[in-house]
Amino acid sequence: MRSARGFLFLLTAFALPTGLLRAEQGMLDPNLEPLRPWLGKTWKSDGAKAATDMARVDIARWERALNGKAVRILHSINDGGYGGETIVMWNEKEKSVIYYYFTTAGFMTTGTMKFQDRKIISNEVVSGDAGGVTAVRGTTEMAADGTFRVQTEYEKGGAWQPARDSTYRETSAATVVFK
Repeated sequence: MRSARGFLFLLTAFALPTGLLRAEQGMLDPNLEPLRPWLGKTWKSDGAKAATDMARVDIARWERALNGKAVRILHSINDGGYGGETIVMWNEKEKSVIYYYFTTAGFMTTGTMKFQDRKIISNEVVSGDAGGVTAVRGTTEMAADGTFRVQTEYEKGGAWQPARDSTYRETSAATVVFK
């Protein structure tokens, strides 16, 4: 009887926390729920040209982070020629979804996201040397076929200019690369 109780204790001690851990993996701050269709997936852009006329293949990995209090997005362009990491969180004081984007080019941005239908509307301010770019705004839209499109423009010298227009598809074969 004693060994049966010991086995039951061990089973409960190990199974219960594991079960709780599995349940926690799916939890996400309710304010970040609109991002769920992107989570746990790796995405690859179609290689559309940016305003610089340079083809860009972007690989992006979207993950749940910080026990569901944040979303983490890692991305690299052209096999690590450029990349960045974004942390998206709910800011209770501002009552807004905010994010911080850190780049391999040495500059960073801080921004806000608003959700409208299946779109993410973003506005960010650039800190550091980004070639004269001071702000970026964009729209990310999830399509019915599971792809998503990102359209951005940036402010440079007081004027807004088109930046990129890319479509992403889910892929398990691609990985984010940092050099």
